[in-house]
Amino acid sequence: MAGNCVEVAFNKPKVELHVHLDGTIRPETILDVAKKRGMALPTDSAEDLARLCMLCKPATLTEFLCKFHHFMHVIAGDREAIKRVAYEFVETKAKEGVLYVEVRYSPHLLANTEVDPIPWSQKEGDLTPDEVVDLVNRGLRAGENTFRIKARSILCCMRHMPNWSMEVVELCKKYRHSGVVAIDLAGDESLNCEAHPGHRKAFEEAVRSGVHRTVHAGEVGPASVVKEAVEVLKAERIGHGYRTLEDRTLYEQLLKKNMHFEVCPMSSKLTGACDPDFTKHPLIRFKEDKANYSLNTDDPLIFNTTLDVDYSITQKYMNFTEKEFKRLNINAAKSSFLPEKEKKDLLNRLFDAYGMKKPALKGGTENSRDIQLIMSTHSE
Repeated sequence: MAGNCVEVAFNKPKVELHVHLDGTIRPETILDVAKKRGMALPTDSAEDLARLCMLCKPATLTEFLCKFHHFMHVIAGDREAIKRVAYEFVETKAKEGVLYVEVRYSPHLLANTEVDPIPWSQKEGDLTPDEVVDLVNRGLRAGENTFRIKARSILCCMRHMPNWSMEVVELCKKYRHSGVVAIDLAGDESLNCEAHPGHRKAFEEAVRSGVHRTVHAGEVGPASVVKEAVEVLKAERIGHGYRTLEDRTLYEQLLKKNMHFEVCPMSSKLTGACDPDFTKHPLIRFKEDKANYSLNTDDPLIFNTTLDVDYSITQKYMNFTEKEFKRLNINAAKSSFLPEKEKKDLLNRLFDAYGMKKPALKGGTENSRDIQLIMSTHSE
């Protein structure tokens, strides 16, 4: 698996904002749960299963999404498995040096009742999307207590299932004080470039209810998807957003708004979102323009990556320095969906870890100009 022989590019605390729970499941866990449930898999080797689930060369977003069919039926519908996966996720991130993480998932894709259609060809059971959220919350909290990092979750609407979206926003509202910090719109934007009215209605409710919002946009779809995400769905962050650069006016507007881009280097190569030559990656432009962005793994199981791998890619091919790694992590903390007090605490922990002077905060956390000023006073 990735990361075994990777040189650590940034051995300091990090913040991760874009990673999918169902794309982080350990092959060993999949095999163990399948055995307990009496389910047959093509192999009983963790290494072989990992290879089956991986994308090893640039493909398409649609091909990437098909990989989940190899293992999601094993985890979905199983209470202990779902809680275990959330707990193990926190353990993995703690080992990667993550101080704070926001992990996302679709509760409907892990349920087997009160969801239409029932996913992964499961037989109807008794695990609802609502209980899935509770199970994930419990697993994350147990992981937090054991591994001493902070983990929060984001609930995903799926582009191809608009009939689920209103329930997703209601679950965000119900569990907003139990670990859920935002709503997302995920799925194959190459097949659905315009948000369905069902998604729009859900995001309107999110705005009315004060639920934070991020949207997968501009990954493989055109810049118009990003424009819709910002102007119609009122996204506060953009998942990926690489194609924003195709619309210069939009890009300049988002730079001025300090819009946060959740960038996933290895993912963007293997889904065909970007040129496979990392020296031509849109992230280089984001860096040059001092844009607000983070580095993330997206789906580590399928992309055979870790945060160390993604950071090493940017160092090796995009000339990232320790100074830039510090800047992007501070921006990630600032752009997190934590309540203001917790966000300030997170920023202070990063400043301490980076040996940086804490800025004077005036009525809220510092903006990107403040961060830029802070960074300019510190050498690489």
